Amino acid sequence: MRTVTKFSIFMAAAVLIQAPWVWAAKPKSEWNEKKSQHFVVFYKDAPKDFVDEVIRSAEQYYIEITRDFGFTRYESWSYDSRAKIYIYKDQDDYVNSARQANWSHGAAFAKSKTIRTFPAAHGFFDSLLPHELGHIIFREFVGHNVSLPRWFEEGVAMYQEKSRRWGAHKTVKDAIDRGVFIPLKDLNRSLLDPKVTDEVVDLFYAESASVIYFLIKEFGENRFETFCRKLKYGSPFFEAMKGAYGRFGTIEELNQAWVDYLKKKL
Repeated sequence: MRTVTKFSIFMAAAVLIQAPWVWAAKPKSEWNEKKSQHFVVFYKDAPKDFVDEVIRSAEQYYIEITRDFGFTRYESWSYDSRAKIYIYKDQDDYVNSARQANWSHGAAFAKSKTIRTFPAAHGFFDSLLPHELGHIIFREFVGHNVSLPRWFEEGVAMYQEKSRRWGAHKTVKDAIDRGVFIPLKDLNRSLLDPKVTDEVVDLFYAESASVIYFLIKEFGENRFETFCRKLKYGSPFFEAMKGAYGRFGTIEELNQAWVDYLKKKL
């Protein structure tokens, strides 16, 4: 399983932050572009076969993510509403032109349905692309002003990374057995320590993915969609969860059911 380093904390946060200066300028003439049904890829010197694969993968993930979540009715992504993927020449061009941190491999912005990255970005097709599309599609469905626990939002995006999803339960069960498991009520705070370790960051993402995997696979996509719809229409987080699942009215109840499930299954 790919190691998640500290910079992932900041990379994930960028998804929810709309930076006006980033979108003020329109693509310059140095950009080439290729369109598909739901995406426009802007690129500079990227090989044609790479751009073709970006288009193919993005369209496939679009289908898979909306299907997995049951999000079948949402705003159109066609014509002028297509999502945009900007592919810079390399990491230096990405950092300098897109004004991103030098540790960053990609950034997504949910409101504008935009992803910015470069060809050699780590885990581009298997991790980065599905993760960021997961953020965008999920936020478009539930709304950009809905307040959500960070572990939940990251878990939704992590669920799109199949290798991380499938290994998450084992990682969390190992943490329980070793006595380093972080209860859900403390999970968001675990990242606030300036001296947070890579192990804690890894565990934050594994737990986030595991609890979403538990909710979707143990109770079905329909209940998860119902839960998200309740969030969309203004229900508080655990009120929406109890309404959709008939249980889990508090974070402690969800935590206990999830831990019991892992202990029984693994």
